[in-house]
Amino acid sequence: MPNSKNEVWDLVFDFCELTLKKSQFASMHELNFSKFKFRFKSNENKVSIFDEIRKKFIILQPEEWVRQHCVQFLIQQKKYPKSLINVEKELKVNGLTKRYDIVVFNPDGSIHLIVECKSYKIKINQTTFDQIARYNLSLNASYLMVTNGINHYYCMMDFKNERYEFLKDIPNYTSLPNEDEQ
Repeated sequence: MPNSKNEVWDLVFDFCELTLKKSQFASMHELNFSKFKFRFKSNENKVSIFDEIRKKFIILQPEEWVRQHCVQFLIQQKKYPKSLINVEKELKVNGLTKRYDIVVFNPDGSIHLIVECKSYKIKINQTTFDQIARYNLSLNASYLMVTNGINHYYCMMDFKNERYEFLKDIPNYTSLPNEDEQ
């Protein structure tokens, strides 16, 4: 691994490999996702991870670690095109400016999925679901996902009855209607 002041690494996440820089990665936890390849950069003892959607390095914090795994899960396992994924943008909820973690759009521009990411240190509870439900009042997504990297919860919105129904998983992009509009 490079060891200059501005280090950049391409790694497949594996705790055996990352223990080489244990002091910099000690706070990162193994998550309940497949292993994905990430690019890392170190600058003045701060490690950053490359975000494929925002196309820039982001300081590696526990929530960012979960968010980047979730982005890769959506791209590599669920086959959502990068062009339909948006990360960390602002929205207005009841006059307040909030920031969502991940949104996946349908090809027609409507919102398919909202993802709320929490640090693996945070327990997911009703407050977390209330937060994503408030966001969805403005966004009207068909599906919701809440994850702390360890536990993943998936919901499908039932707008008619104003509730959400828990699912075992979210649909793959290829199983959605309008897949020919990619």
